[in-house]
Amino acid sequence: MTHVHIVGAGIHPFGRHPRKTALELGVHAIREALGEAGLDWSSIQCVFGGSAAGGAIDALLPELGYTGVPTINVANGCATGGSSLLAACAAIQSGQYDLVLAVGFDKHERGAFNADPQALGLPKWYGESGMMLTTQFFAMKIRRYMHEHNISVETLGLVAEKAFENGVRAPHAWRREKIPLPAILAAPMVSDPLTKFMFCSPSEGGVALVLASAARMKSLRLSGPRLRAATIRSRLAGSFEVFSPALTVQRDPSPTVLAARAAFEAASVNPRDIDVAQIQDTESGAEIMHLAENGFCADGAQDELIAAGHTRLGGKLPVNTDGGCIACGEPIGASGLRQVYENVQQLRQRAEGRQVEGARLAYSHVYGAPGISAVTILEA
Repeated sequence: MTHVHIVGAGIHPFGRHPRKTALELGVHAIREALGEAGLDWSSIQCVFGGSAAGGAIDALLPELGYTGVPTINVANGCATGGSSLLAACAAIQSGQYDLVLAVGFDKHERGAFNADPQALGLPKWYGESGMMLTTQFFAMKIRRYMHEHNISVETLGLVAEKAFENGVRAPHAWRREKIPLPAILAAPMVSDPLTKFMFCSPSEGGVALVLASAARMKSLRLSGPRLRAATIRSRLAGSFEVFSPALTVQRDPSPTVLAARAAFEAASVNPRDIDVAQIQDTESGAEIMHLAENGFCADGAQDELIAAGHTRLGGKLPVNTDGGCIACGEPIGASGLRQVYENVQQLRQRAEGRQVEGARLAYSHVYGAPGISAVTILEA
């Protein structure tokens, strides 16, 4: 099989940028990625990408240049970035292209995401009960998980505390101020058991990655981490996910479990081999649940694992080294690619102030509505 490498990575810092459009954030990221690789826009053979609120990716062309390049829009909720990367990787592995761009950008209003259930084919009651409001859905999901596996509220706070500490060290993060555990726990409650500092916020930003076949990378004298695996899975009928009202007591495995298993199998590695991981943390509870769903611990082991500092910088498995969604915020189209961007910096030993020493294998997991999970494994 053709090996695929990431030879250029660019990012526009996440946060609030009132004087810039979402498209401008995407253009910034693309130019940075191309500049890092020493490539011209005209060399890109195909573009995959998406934005939930910022426009179609072909709207980037007036700024970048009309080269006739195929542009393919991707929409998969918060997993849009992971889906774009998978499509770009597959396009190279098929032999159709050997230099492809994956891009994501977005610009959101303040406040929680709240979709229309009937527009998504769901019953009206699902929205009326608050299940479409992300803050309420995720709070209900982690509350049940805490009950079933004896997870403490303090563990929720420790996840957020770590996120803000790591965000201070990441130039592209939005929230770059430490918030101590007592302040996180005492903050106003949004949806029980999650306080305002335990949630990510809709934000603005852009990320672009240039992918190349091993042969093209060699011919251009470029370098970059290899994509050992890129997988995506959707929900099963009995799994309980965003936009999927499966309320049975006995539930099927989540799409994250399916995507993680497929990725480890494709890469011929196991969770113990991973040196650094970026895991979807829409809120503190998501990181806790996804640690187990991705195979990094057993259900219920998170209290001890997190209290011991194993997921912090310097721990056994540093998680969300740039602060994750909690510190960076979540522009839907760019969020999954930000995780991969961070892993590229880690594997290139460029993550100054947050570098995981000796990192060779990096893992990223993104979860999105309507119950989609994407996983990538990179090798230095």
